[in-house]
Amino acid sequence: MNNVLTDRHALYSAAEFRRRALHQSGGPVDMSWRDHGDHILNPDIVAQVESFKLRDAAVLVPVIDDGDEAHVIFTQRTATLRKHSGQIAFPGGKIDAIDGSAERAAIRETEEEIGIDGSFVETVARLPNYLASTGFRITPVLAVVRRGFELKLNPTEVDDVFEVPLSFLMNPANHSRDRRVLDGLERHFYRMPYESRMIWGITAGIVRTLYERLYA
Repeated sequence: MNNVLTDRHALYSAAEFRRRALHQSGGPVDMSWRDHGDHILNPDIVAQVESFKLRDAAVLVPVIDDGDEAHVIFTQRTATLRKHSGQIAFPGGKIDAIDGSAERAAIRETEEEIGIDGSFVETVARLPNYLASTGFRITPVLAVVRRGFELKLNPTEVDDVFEVPLSFLMNPANHSRDRRVLDGLERHFYRMPYESRMIWGITAGIVRTLYERLYA
């Protein structure tokens, strides 16, 4: 898929994002997770995580419909959380039995964490799962969000919410690679600095997969 303007939609509009999400490249989402993002960079760690008893979770990748220049919502987690404290994240969490699907879980968690009502959210597609070394199998749910929503942050989970232009995130020049030794293993990951924020780790891995499947 090449980066050209279509007759109907600007490249980084929510409408074009929706179209690409529905026709993404890279194989079926349930079979190609090893082939994307930072999973490619860490085959040894991925093999180790596959042996874990994984819990299912979902995150929402919320793309705001802002005309020709869509924006993506991120949260900054509170510093008191047990896992991934203070990090940049997509809204989301564990899939509960009552949810019935990753989409419902992602919408529920988004409303609980930052207050966006589900009536403003249109789920579009999924990305391949992200297997986290913390023991979660994460389903990224791609969504288009209509303006007019109100934010209400849950202070026990979220310190802040901010938006990043989709065009910035889908520019590979903004995807730096880094490495760090964790638990005795060298972990390779992506970093995407934006203004005073640093998007990295799981979140950057999901963003990189989004780029590879929709805009590369």
